[in-house]
Amino acid sequence: MKSAIKVLKEQINHFYLIRRLSMYELKSQNKNNYLGTAWEVLNPAIQILIYWFVFGTLRQRAPIEMEGIEIPFFSWLLAAFFLWNFFYQATILGSKSIYTRLQMLSKMNFPMSVIPSFAIFSQFFVHLFLLGITIVILQFSGFYVNVYYIQLIYYLFAALCLTFSISLITSTLSTIIRDVHMLLNAVLRMLLYLSGILWPITLLDQYPPIIMTIIKLNPLLYLVEGYRASLFGTEWYLITHWEYTLYFWAVVLVLFLFGSTLHVKFRRHFIDYL
Repeated sequence: MKSAIKVLKEQINHFYLIRRLSMYELKSQNKNNYLGTAWEVLNPAIQILIYWFVFGTLRQRAPIEMEGIEIPFFSWLLAAFFLWNFFYQATILGSKSIYTRLQMLSKMNFPMSVIPSFAIFSQFFVHLFLLGITIVILQFSGFYVNVYYIQLIYYLFAALCLTFSISLITSTLSTIIRDVHMLLNAVLRMLLYLSGILWPITLLDQYPPIIMTIIKLNPLLYLVEGYRASLFGTEWYLITHWEYTLYFWAVVLVLFLFGSTLHVKFRRHFIDYL
């Protein structure tokens, strides 16, 4: 618990630094590209168009029904895909954030727990921009801004907490064992197909309930369903599924406690892996 409190205080006390470094990180990643940071938008846009072409056109997916509302497949996919893009990119960058910066560790005068944070926030700003584009597109699709949008603030915060908690663990382990980063990359690609992003989890209703229970162990699914409930105005998901909400935050708390303990224990030895 002491480690968790220490890491939490470091994030709060250095939030201004995290914000500044995240903007610098975002620019430095694209400094050699002619289009610069525009690629942060173009890459996910191209990806979602490919998925829409394959699953929405070639496979001719029928509209998805949510709480009695029929939603075109592209709109349904759009509502969660950019969340997935943020989670994937931020987790990957957070995982390798420390060991790729080992040479600067001896010169830095801020806590090492800040490093995964600004890597994550660099993608969070992109996510906010893409979310804004999503909202505009949904207006033209007939899904207008509604009171359920208030939930988005909660789910944005929840996504940050989950991503940071995972990154505390993976950034520490990846510094010690490089293979962890490669394993994480493979696992995240698998989660794309297990998080209800490309297909509705209601398809599992015809199978034994145990399968749905196992799928719901994935905390990312909670965020995906929450995003869609907010953007399409179907329900107050965090309240109507309060048991799932409690489970999600229990998972985040356990990951954060474990990640904080692991990070504080090993960070004094990070320079030994240079």
